[in-house]
Formats: sequence, C-alpha cells, structure tokens
Amino acid sequence: MENIPAKSFEDLIMWKKAHQFVLSVYKYSEYFPKQEIYGLVSQLRRAAVSIPANIAEGFKKKSKPDKARFLNIAQGSVEECRYYLILATDLKYGDCSTEQTLLDEVSKLIYAYSKSVLSSVS
Repeated sequence: MENIPAKSFEDLIMWKKAHQFVLSVYKYSEYFPKQEIYGLVSQLRRAAVSIPANIAEGFKKKSKPDKARFLNIAQGSVEECRYYLILATDLKYGDCSTEQTLLDEVSKLIYAYSKSVLSSVS
C-alpha cells in the first residue's frame, strides 16, 4: 500500500476517528438529565470538538513545534473527555464503552502522529 501524503486534515485517519468520536459523544450525551445541559453536556461536547478542531488547525502549521503544540492540545482534550466519561459513568448517565473505545483509538493515533512529526527530518 502506497503512503500518499494527506492533502487536507480530512485525509488524516486520526481526524476521521476524532470526528467519529464527536458524533458519538453528541448522541451519547443527548439523553443526559436536563439540568446537565449547561454543565456536563456542554463541557464534554466542547472538549470532544476540541480534539478534531486542533488536529485540523495543526495540520496547516508549517513548523514541527507548531504542529506538535496543536496535537498536544488535542491530546489534552482527549484526557479531559476521558474524565468526563468516567464522571458520566459514575453518575449512571449510561454506558459509554463505545465512546471510550473510540477515545482510546484517537489517543493512540495522536500519540503516534506526534511522535512521527517530532522525529521527522526537516
């Protein structure tokens, strides 16, 4: 299989998986209690959206440190989402195993991509 460079952030597997995660989070949080609309629902969705948004923003950055910084921000949002999913589970707002699995995949992909960006020759 030929390794074709991505022309757009939309070509990146990690962005596609992160976008899938966002869509899944929106569905998952749709039925949280109404009092959570400005609390956990809002926080979880914002953190989730931050992941593919930062991947997209970092994609066009020219320098490796800039790219790595945006990937690091995305990874921070991954961990924020990880906590919110733990909280939602503890509050018994529903099973989030699908979201957790997607989040783990996204985290691994971001880590691998970051490593390759930082170790690539200029």
